[in-house]
Amino acid sequence: MKASRLAAVGAVAASTVVVLSSPAFAHVSVQPEGTAAKGGYAVVDFKVPNERDDASTTKLEVNFPADHPIASVMPEPMAGWDIKVTRSKLDKPVELHGKQITEAVTKVTWTADGKGIEPGYFQKFPVSVGALPEDTDELVFKAIQTYSNKEVVRWIEEQQEGAEEPENPAPVLALSAAAEDGHAHDSAAGAEATEEAADAEAADAETAAPADSSDTTARVLGVVGIVIGVVGVAYGVLAGRRRTDA
Repeated sequence: MKASRLAAVGAVAASTVVVLSSPAFAHVSVQPEGTAAKGGYAVVDFKVPNERDDASTTKLEVNFPADHPIASVMPEPMAGWDIKVTRSKLDKPVELHGKQITEAVTKVTWTADGKGIEPGYFQKFPVSVGALPEDTDELVFKAIQTYSNKEVVRWIEEQQEGAEEPENPAPVLALSAAAEDGHAHDSAAGAEATEEAADAEAADAETAAPADSSDTTARVLGVVGIVIGVVGVAYGVLAGRRRTDA
């Protein structure tokens, strides 16, 4: 009976390791290179992990928010990918630097002309955007990821206040406050900053990169240490009981 208790403790500890060592659920996300200030220009990266073991990501479609249109959207050329920018007429013209804008980019599509993003890898898709809206704190992009086996994952669910994160959340770009000196509104300065950021990204020539597993490994080792300690304590308790019963 006592041996079975020890075995049960070990089984629970082992199952804890399995649960905690499983990689966190990854999804398509968007982050700025530096900051994305209201009214300014920025380079943002759409980060796409491949979550399948038997298929590659061969296509990414990113739909831009219709409620906050962005007039200037320029994706960076990427080796191994064909890029298409879709522009559409706006239901209501918007004013940008004193000019009326009647159309804006509504979608950017990347289609692999090679292997795409293979299992165990992720890739960043950089885009220069501007001018960013001044009347919102965030922009929601809806992305569609297609795999080589024809599977389609729609990252389009918006986070609701007070609710748990949805299963397939849409990428959200947080916007920072506009620069106090007003340079965020200057198109020339914004364009120059965007060009410099794009050149830096091109010089880096980042291709598909292996997913970083160092954090996961550290967590797993930490959990294993805890589990070993738990099993040791349980064994000591049971051994003490045997001596007492004797």
